[in-house]
Amino acid sequence: MSATSAVSPPQRGFFGHPRGLSTLFFTELWERFSYYGMKAILAYYLYRSTAEGALGLDKSFALSLVAIYGSSVYMSGVAGGWLADRVLGGQRSVYYGGILIMLGHVALALPIGVAGVYTGLILIVLGTGLLKPNISTVVGGLYAADDPRRDSGFTVFYMGINLGGFLAPIICGTLGEKVDWHLGFGAAAVGMAAGLVFYRAGLKNLGGSAATPPNPLPAEERAGVLGRIAGITAAVVAAVVVLVVTGVLDGEGVITLISVVSVALPIGYFVVMLRSARTTDVERSRLTAYIPLFIAAVMFWLLFEQSSTVIAAFADTKVDHHFLGFDWPPSYVQAVNPVLIILVAPLFALLWVKLGQRQPSTPRKFGFSLLLVGLSYVLMMIASQGDPGVRVSFLWIIGMYLVMTCGELMLSPVGLSVTTKLAPRAFASQTMGLWFLASAAGQGIGAIVVRFYSDENAVAYFGVLGGVAILLGIALVATAPAIRKLMRGVD
Repeated sequence: MSATSAVSPPQRGFFGHPRGLSTLFFTELWERFSYYGMKAILAYYLYRSTAEGALGLDKSFALSLVAIYGSSVYMSGVAGGWLADRVLGGQRSVYYGGILIMLGHVALALPIGVAGVYTGLILIVLGTGLLKPNISTVVGGLYAADDPRRDSGFTVFYMGINLGGFLAPIICGTLGEKVDWHLGFGAAAVGMAAGLVFYRAGLKNLGGSAATPPNPLPAEERAGVLGRIAGITAAVVAAVVVLVVTGVLDGEGVITLISVVSVALPIGYFVVMLRSARTTDVERSRLTAYIPLFIAAVMFWLLFEQSSTVIAAFADTKVDHHFLGFDWPPSYVQAVNPVLIILVAPLFALLWVKLGQRQPSTPRKFGFSLLLVGLSYVLMMIASQGDPGVRVSFLWIIGMYLVMTCGELMLSPVGLSVTTKLAPRAFASQTMGLWFLASAAGQGIGAIVVRFYSDENAVAYFGVLGGVAILLGIALVATAPAIRKLMRGVD
């Protein structure tokens, strides 16, 4: 039985799911509110003019910075997963991570310019690394590995993410764009504080799910191991700072370096887990099956996560903001996807339950998700073909997000679920961190790719990326039977 299997009797206190799911639902809702609220206005705050109260940075650099920040957030999940597996346990990791995230948003809310941005982003990166992979592990621990409610439970959990993602651009975007940027960031800090309150209040509902490290460091080794890690980390940070201060690395160089790390890190992690003596033959086969799913997820997130970079910039300069009799701030565009998730996710949850054993296999779901996200970029390509001086209808954004959202629901909640089932016991939380490295790698690659975007070459930009995603989707659907064989009974 997996390390993430249920440790308490089945419960049906939250829409037919364990009561602990409600605690994690609302915690994640407010954590995602803080994350997406800040991200909805971050690019605009970076590249808009100082006359608008923003920082006035180069637009291409600003979009790259937002992308690499997103990549760093998810890379930190590896460290957070390791700390949960070896030192803290999942439940404490979630709590400490929430505190760091809240402090990061507080730093962004202070009117101290670039210093506040970098301080805040670093704190949020560290905090999200602790919280994000481990809260999903705690969700998985509420269910037995063969519980038929499992995929449905992750889909319900995913709705909480998107409810927070819907509220965030509306509240933080309005305060940031219409009143003061720092009030928008301050609202994100309040959201994370609310999440911490919900988590502490409902901790008793989680029982023993991920409460203790599954593979704890021996007491006599803990101080030495943690000391070495802290020393290596400090040395790496100091080396980067020296390179930046001496001019060897500029801002774009740092972004490129992090992008390379975002791709190298998951490769190294797969090698370590596949070669580990603690990984059984069955687990090794399942990890091998996980590789094509991981590559598919990288491609999906490369396109999807451009919502806060390229698509945000497109919405700022190319979309008619007057819609349904109202003028919508550009940041509101990022609320479209969460609204559609809230509307469509229940249908997918019911569909998987209704189909039961007849539903598509996980590899096929991943393949279909790539086909859909590729199609969404084809729609953006078509929208970009008109007169450059005429803004396109808001309906193009809605149509693009509708297709992309269906792809997201074929991959993201299903990916969370299958990761907890394919994870080797000794690497339970770390494998969940590996799942989030797919987003890190996608956004790391995206930090380089977005430099090629401009309003003038939008047709080629969206067309090429959409075409590559569609081709990968076809390949994954075709190879699904072979991947399922390697999964050794997991589906």
